[in-house]
Amino acid sequence: MRKSIIFSCLIVFTLACAGCAVKQLTKCDGIASAQNESVINQNERPSVAGEPAKQNNSEGQTTRQSSVSQITTYLQDIHFDFDQYSIRSEDGQILSSHTDYLLKNKNVKIIIEGNCDERGTTEYNLVLGSKRAQEAKKFLVNSGIDRKRIKTISYGKERPLDSDHNEDAWAKNRRDHFVVK
Repeated sequence: MRKSIIFSCLIVFTLACAGCAVKQLTKCDGIASAQNESVINQNERPSVAGEPAKQNNSEGQTTRQSSVSQITTYLQDIHFDFDQYSIRSEDGQILSSHTDYLLKNKNVKIIIEGNCDERGTTEYNLVLGSKRAQEAKKFLVNSGIDRKRIKTISYGKERPLDSDHNEDAWAKNRRDHFVVK
C-alpha cells in the first residue's frame, strides 16, 4: 500500500514537471538572467546576428524575413583604436546614420555588443568592451534616442571576427556590433 502511494506521487510529480516552462538563460546589459519560456519547437531557432529570421508559411516552407535582413545590414559595426573606447570621427558618422534610422523607426530596439582584440586579459577586455558599448549608447542617447531602446553587453575578446594574430585581424575585432532585437 505504502509503495503504491509513493509510486502514485512520483507519477503525479513527473506529469506536473512535464508541463512546466523551460528556463532559458539570456544576457542583456552584461548581466545574465533566467527567463521562463514555453517549450520551443525543434524546427525553430533564434536568428544569429546578421542572419535574417526564418518563419514557416502556410505551406510549411521556411521563408526569410527581408525587413530584419535590411535592418541588420543597415546598422554597420563601428571600430576602435587599440586600447581605446572613444568614438572616432568616421565612426561618429556611422552612429549618426544609425540615429537617423532609429528616429524614423521608433519600434526598433538594439543591443550594442562591445568587442576587443585578443590582447590583454579576459577581465580587462570585458571592461574595455563594456566601455565601448556604453560610449556608443551615450552617443545615440545624446542624439535623441530613448535609452530604453538600447541594451549593451560586452563580449571582450570572446567573439573575434578574424581569428588571425596580426594587426589587420585585431583592427577588425575592436568593434561595436549592433543587433536589432
